[in-house]
Amino acid sequence: MENETLNIYEQWKILEPQRSEFKQYIAQKFMLEFNYNSNHIEGNTLTYGQTELLLLFGKIIGNAKMKDLEEMKAHNVGLQLVKEEALQKKKILTEIFIRQLHSILLREYYEVYRQLPNGVQTSYTVHAGTYKTRPNSVITRTGERFEYASPEETPALMNDLISWYNGAAEKGKLNPVELAALFHYRYIRIHPFEDGNGRIARLMVNFILCRYGYPMIVVPSKTKEEYLLALNLSDLNAGLIPSDGAHASIEQIQPFIAYMEKLVRIEMQNDITIVKGEKDSQWWYDGKIIKFSNDNIKAIINAISKNSAITVRGLAEEIGINTSAIQRHLKNLQEKGYLVRMGNNKTGEWHIALSKL
Repeated sequence: MENETLNIYEQWKILEPQRSEFKQYIAQKFMLEFNYNSNHIEGNTLTYGQTELLLLFGKIIGNAKMKDLEEMKAHNVGLQLVKEEALQKKKILTEIFIRQLHSILLREYYEVYRQLPNGVQTSYTVHAGTYKTRPNSVITRTGERFEYASPEETPALMNDLISWYNGAAEKGKLNPVELAALFHYRYIRIHPFEDGNGRIARLMVNFILCRYGYPMIVVPSKTKEEYLLALNLSDLNAGLIPSDGAHASIEQIQPFIAYMEKLVRIEMQNDITIVKGEKDSQWWYDGKIIKFSNDNIKAIINAISKNSAITVRGLAEEIGINTSAIQRHLKNLQEKGYLVRMGNNKTGEWHIALSKL
């Protein structure tokens, strides 16, 4: 593990007593960011604000696909299961748990329709909690087809993966980040299910990190290309044969380990900043600390936090600036996703998507 990571880890551990005061807030922040980003990587269209309202308040605003809403809620249930299972440290990992997790995420069997390059329409059934029954692959950035393990190979390779993990966990030669990264990489090279493999892989990374007392991490959807590049560089070392990738060594996936270690550092540094930060002037939104230098914007957010139904005129009177300036600030806050309008202008109310530090 890099010295930089070890240094931040020591700071993070030292602040553990203080972090306990922020435990609920840090857990809530992670829950929102992880669910939003992990699903967003796979094409979920909910915004950060919609995700927050759905998971914290059970509310739906704006245009949202039912599939995306159900997917987000199911993913959050999966996250809670992962956290509960990780805390049972004497319990070994099983394929049953991974298949159960997959069943929770996908909820039910469903049909997927695709159009082939020759124009022919085809379909197949995605089976929740069941290993794939048809080959799966992905088209790389260079236009080549990258094959995962075949349906026939999958049961044996998954058995190998679980046996390897339990043995490696018992031996303790790999640090938690290496163990999590190698599990993710080997799992992805198998791609055991017809859908949901990326989400399962990222959940299992956090299962391992949580079990070892490390902070759970978020793979930001904004850095998806960096994430995929780290995996692709590791593929070049491990080779194109699926079974070779499913048994890759720690040396072969160094690019991916470096990426995962970077995410761990970011998460620890975020926790440190939250504990030691300026509580009265900082907010959090989608992985970033937000500071407002404009006093009028601060006043608008504070006024709305006290009265979510306050009108534009009411804000202008309270803050002492004209309604045009208020509308301009509100539009800016809405465009950035920091502020969400629920309902119409007359009877609706405001929701602040920012989290106060």
